Amino acid sequence: MKTLADKQKLIFCVLPKGVALGVARQLKEKHAIMTTNINNARGVGKLTPLSYRGLADQSEKEILSVTVAADRAEEIFEFIYHQANINRPHGGIMFMHKLNKSTAYVLPAMPDEK
Repeated sequence: MKTLADKQKLIFCVLPKGVALGVARQLKEKHAIMTTNINNARGVGKLTPLSYRGLADQSEKEILSVTVAADRAEEIFEFIYHQANINRPHGGIMFMHKLNKSTAYVLPAMPDEK
């Protein structure tokens, strides 16, 4: 049965390649958050000089998105900020916004294994 979860926020991060999975693991271990998603992307940074921009010079990025309860959003945002080292040069970017509706993440009841 699907249930709607009210007052949720989405934390969205663009991170250097190889960072997102470690952050997702830390969210699970330290905050019991399993509502994460990781995707890959490529692009050129705004500070890359025009003479260096080209298909071969694109860098790979990871997109980490996390859905959290609104009352925990600031705490989790700060945790991700420090865990992913966003504060260093080329460390990535992140933002957070309110979700109108989301479906609660609930695992189905499983029969006992014999």
